[in-house]
Amino acid sequence: MATLELTKENFEQTVTSNPIVIVDFWAPWCGPCRGFAPVFEQSSEHHTDVVYAKVDTDAEPEIAGAFNIRSIPTLMVFRENVVLYQEAGALPAASLEQVVSQVKAIDMAKVHAEIASREQADAAAKPS
Repeated sequence: MATLELTKENFEQTVTSNPIVIVDFWAPWCGPCRGFAPVFEQSSEHHTDVVYAKVDTDAEPEIAGAFNIRSIPTLMVFRENVVLYQEAGALPAASLEQVVSQVKAIDMAKVHAEIASREQADAAAKPS
């Protein structure tokens, strides 16, 4: 499966309408980004049930800013609209495969329950 180019027009819809989305924040001038691109592409061919997407931080500075991207490449993994993983730096193929496997294995019911519990606690702690 080819990687999808994300823009401010399709970013939110892509992340919210797919169960797992792996986003590579990159730039054309970035050597490590260019080195990581074939690893990312190869992983996308092995995991056709996952959306692999790229954000060109030069072309889409609003998206990079919204996620506080400070260095590239940065990899971010969304599952059910929750960021489960974020790391700067190019990953070797074996490490990327490990991330994908771990993300697929996470019990999202527990994650959503934990988020709801945290939000409830935050709301209760706010003064009226």
